Amino acid sequence: MENWTTIISAKSKWYDFNLRELVQYRDLIFMFVKRSFTSQYKQTILGPLWFILNPLLTSFISTIVFGGIAGIESEGVPYFLFYLCGYTLWNYFATCVNQTSVTFTANAGILGKVYFPRLVMPISTVIYSAINMLVIFVMTIITMIVCAARGIEIHPNISIVMIPVLILQTAALSLGVGIIVSSLTTKYRDLAVLVTFGVNLWMYATPIVYPLSQVSGKLRTCVLLNPMTAIITNFRYALLGIGSFETFWWGISLVITIIILVAGVLLFNKVEKTFMDTV
Repeated sequence: MENWTTIISAKSKWYDFNLRELVQYRDLIFMFVKRSFTSQYKQTILGPLWFILNPLLTSFISTIVFGGIAGIESEGVPYFLFYLCGYTLWNYFATCVNQTSVTFTANAGILGKVYFPRLVMPISTVIYSAINMLVIFVMTIITMIVCAARGIEIHPNISIVMIPVLILQTAALSLGVGIIVSSLTTKYRDLAVLVTFGVNLWMYATPIVYPLSQVSGKLRTCVLLNPMTAIITNFRYALLGIGSFETFWWGISLVITIIILVAGVLLFNKVEKTFMDTV
């Protein structure tokens, strides 16, 4: 009788989840992160400089359109800094959702040839996108320093210690939403087309280009039920000192995030056993 160190078998139950197995494949996760970085900027002129140019251009255009033309308030801070701070976590969320949502369809060739925990791929996407987010975050800090040097009052506060938690929550929420969509797109391909459009609409339901103080009544409650609203609002409050820290709605946001992540992992577990028959 041979003693096997590893036995690969189909999951007997749809709620089976082996966290230890994911830890064992951590090297593969970082290999996928490296692959994503290399493939995205291979044969480009500016390469990783796009990490910096994308948020700068987006914030600059938002400053002209929403600040200059539409005249939307920025609660006393420069428009460029207001938008750059909002895009820091939103771009992270949007990138994770868009890329994770095509996990099965984009990597069907690999997934059909070799075994590894399928959650490795969406997790690697979340980690890779975090690199981009950290670059934008550093740019936001630099912009804050420049504004302070020019005499513009910015009031970061003790809530800044919550920023790592807000980043982790954004990662968990985007992972949950992304793997739910990726699980559904194995059977309903047209959902993949709607993802980008849906994420763009979601942005306007989140106070990215406008402050939460500009929303009132029942519409304010609807906006606050969006789990990303409390994350963005609290992130801005921690860094810039504008608005308020939405403790109650952040608690609601955390509950929604946990529900979405758990539902996503369970659905992903159920679909991964048969996805090769439908992809």
